[in-house]
Amino acid sequence: MQTTSTVRVCIWGFLLGVALVGCGETTRPDGNVGLLPVGSVAPEIIGEDAAGNPVKLSDQKGKMSVVFFYPKDGTPGCTKQACAFRDAFDKLQQAGVTVFGVSRDSVESHREFRKEHSLPFAMVADESGEAMSAYGVPSKFLIMTARVTFLIDHEGKVAQIWPEVDPAVDAERVLAAANEIAARKPS
Repeated sequence: MQTTSTVRVCIWGFLLGVALVGCGETTRPDGNVGLLPVGSVAPEIIGEDAAGNPVKLSDQKGKMSVVFFYPKDGTPGCTKQACAFRDAFDKLQQAGVTVFGVSRDSVESHREFRKEHSLPFAMVADESGEAMSAYGVPSKFLIMTARVTFLIDHEGKVAQIWPEVDPAVDAERVLAAANEIAARKPS
């Protein structure tokens, strides 16, 4: 009898540990493991802009895009990160950068989050985790997305990755990197 309860406690402890820590590196649909590497073609994502219109990453060729994955609408770090992209949005647009915020929240959650914080960029409701998986972004704390940012170049390829993001400075780092890439691009 005591062995059965000990086994149950061990199983529940293991499951709780996995839920809190995450499951490590993600296996992508292409069969590789971990974050999509620099130089890879960026997988398609489709978001919704502030007017409710669809925005596709594949339609952004010739421009740069930032795809930032974040855990959850309305949490302190995610709000700080989204608002930093909002505050840098005009500069990002001037640099020719389209912004996509991606989490596993619903379209409705994104609409409320956008409205509450006046977020002007496309938001992707990745409820199934398909985009997260395609980019190799791991889960953290149950099914929430880890905080990872990708800069996509003019050709639709991953130009830079920030696997550990400080929400307060993410937008400024992306802007600096985008300006650097734009300066190197032949006219």
